Amino acid sequence: MAITPDRITTIDHVPGTQTVQSLGVVVGEAVIGSNIVRDFLSGITDVLGGRSGAVQKSFRAARTAAMDDMIEAAEALGANAVVGVDLDYEVLGEKNGMVLVSISGTAVRVAG
Repeated sequence: MAITPDRITTIDHVPGTQTVQSLGVVVGEAVIGSNIVRDFLSGITDVLGGRSGAVQKSFRAARTAAMDDMIEAAEALGANAVVGVDLDYEVLGEKNGMVLVSISGTAVRVAG
């Protein structure tokens, strides 16, 4: 059974279900290249209202890739949900400007 968005949660359970088995911690990661961050810090031309569409699109793509990796890892364990999800961003060295997007949670089987 594929893990659907309604079975991914930051809390310790999926509302309306009962956790029947905990399968372990799962992680997904993606790295945003240095040119994206450097462009952001330098001031990008598509900034409207203090927001950069290009940078937001890059971060969204990285979040999606990291989430997909985490879901794939959970499904490989036989999970049908992921609970306790946490999303983090970390700069990988001040000079190279790369950003790691990491998402983790606990793969579980739920009933209900």
